[in-house]
Amino acid sequence: MLVRAYHRTYGIPALITRCSNNYGPYQFPEKLIPLMISNAIENKELPIYGDGMHVRDWIYVEDHCRALDRVLHQGKEGEVYNIGAKARSQT
Repeated sequence: MLVRAYHRTYGIPALITRCSNNYGPYQFPEKLIPLMISNAIENKELPIYGDGMHVRDWIYVEDHCRALDRVLHQGKEGEVYNIGAKARSQT
């Protein structure tokens, strides 16, 4: 919101992106995907957070980087770009 305000108020060139969860190499082992994989390999319990009904969107880190490059080269100043892995319908 601060970047958007500076763009509108002072004309500072800005591109804003919002991304879903990233996964990929070098991810910290306590993060969800590496934790689930290592627990499964070690026959440990797989933790379920909350009531297990929430859905998370995940995007591979290189796909996120490609999206950022596209916004950088083709985006319009002041616009907000939501970056996600797939579209979901609301039910």
